[in-house]
Amino acid sequence: MTRSQRLVLAIAVLASFVAFLDGSVINVALPAITDELGGGLSLQQWVVDAYLITLGSLILLAGSLSDVFGRILVLRLGLIGFGITSVMCALAPTGEFLIVARALQGVAGALLVPSSLALILSTFRGPAQGKAIGLWTGWTSAAFLIGPVLGGLFVDLASWRLVFAINLLPILVTLWLLILLGERDERMPGVPIDYLGAVLGVVGLGLPVFALIEQANYGLASPIIWVPLVIGVLAFAGFIYRQRVAPSPMMPLGLFRVRNFAVGNVATVLIYGALSLGTFVLAVFLQQSAGYSATLAGAALLPVTVANIALSPLFGSLAGRFGPRLFMTIGPILGGVGFLLMLRIDESADYLAAVLPGISVFGLGLTITVAPLTAAVLGSISSRQAGIGSAVNNALSRIAGLIAIALLGVIVGSELDLEGFHRGLVVTAVLLIIGGVVSAIGIRNVPVADGAAPASGEQARAGGGQQDDVHERGGDDQLEEKA
Repeated sequence: MTRSQRLVLAIAVLASFVAFLDGSVINVALPAITDELGGGLSLQQWVVDAYLITLGSLILLAGSLSDVFGRILVLRLGLIGFGITSVMCALAPTGEFLIVARALQGVAGALLVPSSLALILSTFRGPAQGKAIGLWTGWTSAAFLIGPVLGGLFVDLASWRLVFAINLLPILVTLWLLILLGERDERMPGVPIDYLGAVLGVVGLGLPVFALIEQANYGLASPIIWVPLVIGVLAFAGFIYRQRVAPSPMMPLGLFRVRNFAVGNVATVLIYGALSLGTFVLAVFLQQSAGYSATLAGAALLPVTVANIALSPLFGSLAGRFGPRLFMTIGPILGGVGFLLMLRIDESADYLAAVLPGISVFGLGLTITVAPLTAAVLGSISSRQAGIGSAVNNALSRIAGLIAIALLGVIVGSELDLEGFHRGLVVTAVLLIIGGVVSAIGIRNVPVADGAAPASGEQARAGGGQQDDVHERGGDDQLEEKA
């Protein structure tokens, strides 16, 4: 790599790392937050979902903004905004203030991920691009893995407020690296921005989530619940229609004509919804009911981290050689079995006897799943559309988590007791198993042409279009321009 390429890769990794770390670190801090600010399970749901509402609904719009105003400018604004809102979260005097700050933090986070990936796509070419995106994927995935342990240490040794201050150092380092990079921004004047689609997306996600979280407090018959629910559903329908008719849609529906892209994203919604629900109930229950410290609750997931680090490259390579379907079938089902094994957990939650076996099986299943899933989704479309394809898949995974957490009260009840915890585990397992079944039925292994090297996991993550001809029949020039 040249000096400029190394700087771009470091900037992209650090910027995305900030956004992903914040999403994974929060679960272990939730009990401490409600101990100080009150609000119970409802506040815990809102602290997670306020961030995911704005992040999930605006992440696609941010891609258009980076084209029009420049990727470096949008990235810099996102970093500064994320730093300011992180300080707001850390200093929050009330639960309501924290929820608003988290929503604003999600807006800033939405500016980070598409711009960082776009920088890589515009800086690297050919095999170097695949390697760069593989490194980006690996390091940003590490944020999900180390976040719970790091957050637990801050909660136990200092305060939950420092969980939000974790972001400040990497933000400052990234801003400094942008200065060192010193490159002029690339802009694409004249690209239309779908502001109406963005508003419909936020309303279509936000109001139903409000209704789902607050129905436990007001009841489904209350106008405070059903009116936002109806308006939100209509707004979401309007968002889908808008994506069909907009001249430059945020989520090009033509991409979903590609079988593996469509089925892979359905599997993404099921699997990542299950991950959000399962890790939430596990982290909170281990602390509030089983008496684990925040650090130990975060460390409970270390077997998942070890499995991902040790085995992800292997399964990415195997998926490139044999196709993703087998791994996308076995992995989620095995993960679901892991959560069913955790039904042996009682109020004491003995780690070695009750927690570790299920966590280990789940970690292996997740490791088998992730790289092949990414390969199936991005490997099914043209490399020219890797950017928008990745953004759509990323947004859907966030929205899946958003909906899963919003439904938490319906699944576990108003309090996360042992019975509610077990219901959460069962629902998580069912979602994972359905994700595996959907993959078994819907995913197709694309044969590698004679004499061609099989796609590796990194190449697939880069969007190495194994089905360009299929996509060309289902897509259009507008999608290529947006990518």
